[in-house]
Amino acid sequence: MLSGLVTALRTLTVLPVPGRDTETFSRSFFWFPVVGLLLGLMQAAIGYFGSHFASWNELSAALVVLGGIALTRAMHADGLADLADGFWGGRTREAALRIMKDPNVGSFGAIALSGMMLLKWIAMLKLVGFGAFGFIVAGVLLARWVQVLLASVLPYARSEGGTAQAFVSGAGGLHIVVTSMLTLSFLVVLLSADLYALVAVIPAALAAAVLTGVLSHRKIGGVTGDVLGAGSEVAELFVWIAAALYAGQV
Repeated sequence: MLSGLVTALRTLTVLPVPGRDTETFSRSFFWFPVVGLLLGLMQAAIGYFGSHFASWNELSAALVVLGGIALTRAMHADGLADLADGFWGGRTREAALRIMKDPNVGSFGAIALSGMMLLKWIAMLKLVGFGAFGFIVAGVLLARWVQVLLASVLPYARSEGGTAQAFVSGAGGLHIVVTSMLTLSFLVVLLSADLYALVAVIPAALAAAVLTGVLSHRKIGGVTGDVLGAGSEVAELFVWIAAALYAGQV
């Protein structure tokens, strides 16, 4: 069972992890909320220490965003760029998938990345200023939950297979149930069982999942690793914006 955690950590982070990967890669999805919690705590710690010891919220917010990129090898950001290039640069399904596989970043990808980082920084600046560090963790946690939702609901889009196929092909309802329970349990603790806070962030994550999922289904008929990464990026942004709006009202 712990082999699933090893695979989840190796897939989602740059952290060196001993042990063997799971033989069934979809089992690692059960551990995605745990890894999301770990990553979120690390990013929140960056924001906390930066704001309390450096007293420079703008820099602290930037370091949180950049820390998330560094801790994940920019994997999800790369997925967002590939999705933007493929979906808006390819007129057909085949063209979109071909462009998404190209390692080079085009103009649509560059615009998407720039806009995402700017919007994340703005939302993070508010959260750091409010001292709402639990919401920082919640955004990272819910983003990994969204990846599980997308992989479990939609089929893999590439008929020839790909890196993420081993994860997506075995995902299903059980993964949704288990990860939803774990995610909710972590959120209750992180947000001090604040019902209104939960109502603010969970629908934001679901909105990101629905938006990414519907767009991907219409454009390429399913998901790829790039789609999962892009969904994670969009979910973090939506949750952090919703959290910043909520924290500003309490």
